[in-house]
Amino acid sequence: MKRSLACLFTLASGLALSAVAQTPATPAVAPAPTAKVAVIAFQAAVGQTNEFQRDFADLQKKYEPKRAQLKTMATEIDTLEKQLQATADKLNDSERASKAKAIDDKKKQAQRFAEDAENDLNGEMNETFNKVATKVLDVMNAYANLQGYTLVIDGSGSQQQAPVVLYASPATDITKAITDAYNVKSGVPAPPPQAPGAPTPARTAPAKPAGPAPAAH
Repeated sequence: MKRSLACLFTLASGLALSAVAQTPATPAVAPAPTAKVAVIAFQAAVGQTNEFQRDFADLQKKYEPKRAQLKTMATEIDTLEKQLQATADKLNDSERASKAKAIDDKKKQAQRFAEDAENDLNGEMNETFNKVATKVLDVMNAYANLQGYTLVIDGSGSQQQAPVVLYASPATDITKAITDAYNVKSGVPAPPPQAPGAPTPARTAPAKPAGPAPAAH
């Protein structure tokens, strides 16, 4: 009887081991990939490239004659206003009204001239910025791929809907790296230092072009 129980226990143990052996193993869960994030001030990266600095300086020179013309118009208006004030008591009502209207017409003409010049400058500035920005974006994507970044956040503070970046380690900021990489690729030398008081791209930077995609996977 004891021998029969022993044989039965041995048989049951064998069946249990066999069942365990036939149970499929639970597949291991692959760990989620670790995100590698970088932050870039895209507008600054574009505006600090040698190519944009050069083109910006060229635009300033192109519009210098219009600035000079506007200054001449303003000086002329100021002179006419002073003359009218100095001789107002010697003029009759009709003469004063005529001179005042002439001054007002010149002011309106100067204002239209200034607005047209500003619109033309802004249009060319946007074209210049977008031309360089498109190429900087290509360099950024290649850099992100090479460095293994899975996400690049644009932290430009001047864009209309800037991402809320509450904290970013300096090690994640690739702005200068992208600017330097683009300068090497473009081959454009650094522009000479500007005179004090000269306009800088940072003051007149146009809006960032739509669609700079984050880093490729």
